[in-house]
Amino acid sequence: MGIKRALVSVSDKTGIVEFCRELSSLGVEIISTGGTKSLLAKEGVPVIGISDVTGFPEILDGRVKTLHPAVHSGLLAIRDSEDHQRQMKELGLDYIDLVVVNLYPFQETIAKPDVEYEDAIENIDIGGPTMLRSAAKNHAFVSVVVDAADYGQVIEEIRAGGDTTLETRKRLAAKVFRHTAAYDTLISEYLSNVTGDPLPERFSVTYEKIQDLRYGENPHQKAAFYRKPLAPAGTLTTAEQLHGKELSYNNINDANAALQIVKEFDEPAVVAVKHMNPCGVGIGANVLEAYKKAYDADPTSIFGGIVAANRTIDAPTAELLKEIFLEIILAPDFTPEALEILTKKKNIRLLKMGEFGSAKERQSTLAVTTIEGGMIVQESDVHSLDPADLKVVTDREPTEAELKQLLFGWKVVKHVKSNAIVLAADDMTVGVGAGQMNRVGSARIAVEQAGEKAKGAVLASDAFFPMGDTVELAAKAGITAIIQPGGSIKDEESIKAANEHGIAMVFTGVRHFKH
Repeated sequence: MGIKRALVSVSDKTGIVEFCRELSSLGVEIISTGGTKSLLAKEGVPVIGISDVTGFPEILDGRVKTLHPAVHSGLLAIRDSEDHQRQMKELGLDYIDLVVVNLYPFQETIAKPDVEYEDAIENIDIGGPTMLRSAAKNHAFVSVVVDAADYGQVIEEIRAGGDTTLETRKRLAAKVFRHTAAYDTLISEYLSNVTGDPLPERFSVTYEKIQDLRYGENPHQKAAFYRKPLAPAGTLTTAEQLHGKELSYNNINDANAALQIVKEFDEPAVVAVKHMNPCGVGIGANVLEAYKKAYDADPTSIFGGIVAANRTIDAPTAELLKEIFLEIILAPDFTPEALEILTKKKNIRLLKMGEFGSAKERQSTLAVTTIEGGMIVQESDVHSLDPADLKVVTDREPTEAELKQLLFGWKVVKHVKSNAIVLAADDMTVGVGAGQMNRVGSARIAVEQAGEKAKGAVLASDAFFPMGDTVELAAKAGITAIIQPGGSIKDEESIKAANEHGIAMVFTGVRHFKH
């Protein structure tokens, strides 16, 4: 049958003039609407208006123009059905063989910080998705293009055989339904947020592929990296890679873990991460001092890890960073001198994140975890502890110095896999116990790692102590103060043990499980 008539109506006009000029040179009649029609006519491309096809004017400020039987009959008619052929002939209707449509810029509209609700609603496309869905449904006979990247292949196939192949039409149809599904998801998400219903009865998500990955956690698992539309700045999905080979699946996971921890701090901070857990965290007067503390926290585990900083990496810090093998260094920026130093290492990945903003300004997002047969959704944990909410439960109150370390440890333990214990001293972690099946097991690991540094350190626990054994272990190690949520039926046992050993203990009333 071949492609003889095309309906073209695009908001994003990238490449459309050249594409339609090629179509016209191949004998394809072009129907168009509004701004697209005006542009094509201005550029000398032969075009007829949609009203010439429907016999009806574009009305209601363009809200109604393609919603007409003359359009959708031409798209939905089954070409090898004698009954459909008869009806089309009796009604004087003609077929439309190619649809080229991209939709009103809803995403770009709601991305504006001062967008008005009425403006967002006006940018919900109705006719466009309807035409796309009609053409995609009837892809056995109709070609449909929603992405300018496909213009070239469509022209090549028409030039070669007068039509696209069925295989191409199937691929394009699948792309259309992905596109319209994503479009509708953005609209439903926007309206759900406006109406205060972020966890509705039906939950849809949409993401755009950034890149395919070599593999997932292991070589036998396929993987890809996706970005959420309107992803905020200061995230991995918006980072600029300045140097190094492509990120892997595990790189991305670990780098995100490091980024979330370093964002907890407003003062200069550096975090080292291995396998989604911090192996060293330090804060200081500057990024160099913070890095030295993060390194000293665990010089063994940092090897082959991810390092995140919340300040620009300078030359002195880069000189130390280059001394060990690291997978990734991420920071708001790198000085030219630091880049010159670090880019001499071929394989290290350098990520420029841009500014993070204040820790207190962090907004909760929805975290999605897939399970077999479904998924679970929750708000992300961006809770920030107000020191005024701390409750001292022991006879001895923490000193000012201890309180500073307790608050530091609390920011870190929030990001350690549960059960989690963090020991802190001198603005750095000295011991981290993660992911054990019981809390005292995590405490033993943290104390063993800290060694002599445990004496005079403080302890942070992500959840309450089910019994007093962790306090007893802490006392033997020389821990002087503890921060934990409280709320156990055996709180009194832990409080009594702390008092017996002169340990100051405060309750937060907030738990930070991380699985």
